[in-house]
Amino acid sequence: MILGIGIDLVDLNRIKEIMTEKFIERVLSIEEQIVFNNIAAENMKLSYLGSRFAAKEAIFKAISQGPGKTNYVDFSILNHENGSPYIKTSFFKHNETLHISITHTDEHAIAYVMIEK
Repeated sequence: MILGIGIDLVDLNRIKEIMTEKFIERVLSIEEQIVFNNIAAENMKLSYLGSRFAAKEAIFKAISQGPGKTNYVDFSILNHENGSPYIKTSFFKHNETLHISITHTDEHAIAYVMIEK
C-alpha cells in the first residue's frame, strides 16, 4: 500500500546562491557531509547538495510534514555500490519502505520519493 509520494525540482543556480556552511549543515546529515567534503569538483558538489535538498523536500511532501515536525538531517540520502540512491533514517517506526529516484542536469535536480507499507 502506498502511504505517500513526493517530488521536488530544484534550480541549482538558486542553491549556488545560498550554498553557505550553515545551509550545508542544515541540509546534509553527517554521513552526507563526509561525502560532500570528499567531492573535489565544485559543480559536482553543487549537484550533490541540490539533489539531496530536492530529495529531502520530496520526502517531506511524501510524509506530509516539513521542517518543524522533522528535520533535513533526520534523513541521509546515500548511494549503493552501483550508484543507486537510498534513504537511511530512523524516522519511520512501522517497517515502511522508502523508494527514491534522483536525477540532475547542469541547471536542475529532481527527486521522486514513494513510501509504501
